[in-house]
Amino acid sequence: MSTTAERTINGVDTEQLFGTLDAIKAEPSLAKFQFRARNHWIDGAHNRSTIRDFYAANQEDTSRAEEFVLDAGEPAILLGSDTGPNPAEYLLHALAACLTTSLVYIAAARGVKLTEVESTIEGDMDVRGALGLSDEYRNGFEQIRVMFRVKGDATEEKLREVVTRANQRSAVFDMVTNGVTVAVDVETA
Repeated sequence: MSTTAERTINGVDTEQLFGTLDAIKAEPSLAKFQFRARNHWIDGAHNRSTIRDFYAANQEDTSRAEEFVLDAGEPAILLGSDTGPNPAEYLLHALAACLTTSLVYIAAARGVKLTEVESTIEGDMDVRGALGLSDEYRNGFEQIRVMFRVKGDATEEKLREVVTRANQRSAVFDMVTNGVTVAVDVETA
C-alpha cells in the first residue's frame, strides 16, 4: 500500500513551499527581497499608502495587477477624523498578520492541519512621549501582548510548538523585538 503526502495543507501548497525553500538553498541570492510603500498626505491626519511592485528572486516583480491602498488616520481624540487605523494600529495588524502567516506555513510544513487560528493583539502606549509633552515616556508602545487561539489535528504541545516557531520565524516579530535601522532623508521644493 502506498501513501502520498497531501499537497495542500491549511491552504498552503506544500510542494511549492518546499520547492521554494530548496530553490533558495541552491541559489541564496533568490532570498533578497525589497518591499516598498508610497505614502501621500491628504489632509490633517489622513494619509494614504499604496503598495504594488517589489524586488524578489533577482528581479523586479510586477505581477500584482492592482496596487493595495491603505488609508491611515487618527481617532477624534487624537485630532483625527477616523479616516483609517492609526499607524500604531497598522503595526499591530502587521505583527498579528505576520505571526499568523508564519504559524500557518510552519504548521503546513509539519503536516499539522489547522481548523482555527485567531489572535488578539494589544499595545500599551502613553502618548505623552509622542505628543512631545514629556521625555519620560517613549514615543511608541511600552508593551505588546499577543494571545493566540489555535485549533487543529495535533496535540496541545504540538500546537504550542508551532506558535513558538512562528515567533522565531516571523519577520515582523523580529523587526519589532530587535529593531531595525531606519534612514530618513528629505527633499524639499
